[in-house]
Amino acid sequence: MLYDIARPLLFSLDAETAHEFAIHSLKIAGRMLPAGTPEPAEPVEVMGLRFPNRIGLAAGLDKNGEAIDGLARMGFGFIEIGTITPRPQPGNPRPRMFRLPEVSGIINRMGFNNHGVDALVANVKAARFNGVLGINIGKNFDTPIEKAADDYLACLDKVYALASYVTVNISSPNTKNLRQLQGESELDDLLGRLKVAQTRLADTHGRYVPLTLKIAPDLDEAQVINIADALRRHRIDGVIATNTTIARDKVQGIRNGDQQGGLSGAPVFEASTAVVRQLSKALAGELPIIAAGGVLDGRGACAKLDAGAALVQVYSGLIYRGPCLVRECVRATRNWSPSAH
Repeated sequence: MLYDIARPLLFSLDAETAHEFAIHSLKIAGRMLPAGTPEPAEPVEVMGLRFPNRIGLAAGLDKNGEAIDGLARMGFGFIEIGTITPRPQPGNPRPRMFRLPEVSGIINRMGFNNHGVDALVANVKAARFNGVLGINIGKNFDTPIEKAADDYLACLDKVYALASYVTVNISSPNTKNLRQLQGESELDDLLGRLKVAQTRLADTHGRYVPLTLKIAPDLDEAQVINIADALRRHRIDGVIATNTTIARDKVQGIRNGDQQGGLSGAPVFEASTAVVRQLSKALAGELPIIAAGGVLDGRGACAKLDAGAALVQVYSGLIYRGPCLVRECVRATRNWSPSAH
C-alpha cells in the first residue's frame, strides 16, 4: 500500500537516484523501527543453515550493507549484501542504471561500485539483524584477471566471521574479463584456492561458513555441465543461478533496451530458469541451487523451485512490485514440495 503511493515519486527520479533514496530510507527505518522478522513459513535447511522461508534478497540492492535492518522488515528469509571488493571503487560513469518498465526490466552497468570491504564489515557489525546473511564478494576493476583470486581471498578473510554464507561473484558483465573466471582452468584454480582458505578459516573460527558461486545466464549446456563438475570436484556448498544477462532479444525496440550492461527482471526469467533446470540435472541433488532472475510474482518463485532450486532470490521485482512481492512469494512457496508440483 505504502509502496503504491511512493512508486510514482521514485519512478519520477532517475533509476540510480531512486535506488540511493530507497537505501537511505531503509537505513533510517532500520534504525528507528523495531527489528523485522521473516514472513512466517515452513523453515527449510539448506547448506546446513536454517532458512525461515525460501525467499531472499539478491545481492546488488544493498552493496555496502547499509540497510540490513530496514531490509529485514520486508520479511525475507535471508538477505545477501554486496558485491564488495577489497578496496573502495566508484564504478562506471553515470548514467549506469536504466528502467525498462514496458517489460519490468532493468539494465545496469554499475561496475561493482562500493565502499570497500572494511566499510561493509563495520556496517554488518553495527546491524541488529541476526538472521541468515550472505555476503557477496568480487574483485577490483583494476586487479588483473590472473590475480583475481587474491581479491576474492582478501574479501573472504575479512567477511568470513560475519557471514552465514559467502557468494563468489564471477558473473557480473560490468567488470572487464570477469566472466573469464567461468572458464574451466580459471574456475578450477579459483575454487581450489577458495576451498583451501575456507578450510583454514573454519579451523581458525571454529565455524564452517558455506561458499556459493554465482554464475551467468549466458552459458550453453556444455558450460553449465563443466561448472557443475567443478562445483562437485571442489566441494563448493551451493550455486546461485543467475546473474544478469547480456542478451537483448527480449528488449529489442524498447527505450533504453540497447544500453550496455546486465539486463535483469522479467526479460531474464526464461534464460535463468533454463540454467537452473540444466544445473539441477547435472548436479543431481549433490549441492543446492539458489535461483535468481526475473521473479515478479509468487508463480515465478514456484517455477524456480519446480526447475530444481531450493531457495529463491528477488531484486528487480522489488523495484516494480515493492515489499508485497516478498510476502506473495513466501506465501506461494510456503507449502511447496517436489511431489506437489
